[in-house]
Amino acid sequence: MSKFTGLDLNGEEKEYSLEDFKGNRVVLYFYPKDNTSGCTQEACDFRDNLNRLTSKATLIGVSPDSIKSHKKFKETHDLNFILLSDPEHELAEKFEVWKEKSMYGRKYMGIERSTFVLAADGSIEKEWRKVKVKGHVDEVLEYLNS
Repeated sequence: MSKFTGLDLNGEEKEYSLEDFKGNRVVLYFYPKDNTSGCTQEACDFRDNLNRLTSKATLIGVSPDSIKSHKKFKETHDLNFILLSDPEHELAEKFEVWKEKSMYGRKYMGIERSTFVLAADGSIEKEWRKVKVKGHVDEVLEYLNS
């Protein structure tokens, strides 16, 4: 499995591989862009519910943004979980969330907001595609608690 640069819980730059988390469940969520309204809301919802989530899984957020952008996002919103930088879309393509999108008639490639629960063996246990931010963290928690 490829290595990805990310920010750890303390905001320090570190290399990660999904292999690092084998043996634990992981909530891996993909979001389009740091510091945009929907992505900020989603990150803050995860942040505010992290203590309920981390008893069940490790939380990791992924976007194509740079480490510098992630640092600002993490500091501005006091995010308390791992953020991975995927500028070459390698992880996004592996999970098939790098998609053609359209806004105001303009087509472009970007992240389809999606969340995956990875089982302890690394397999995909549950997935949500085309996520709507409002209420999504509750859906994830409900699944993890079932």
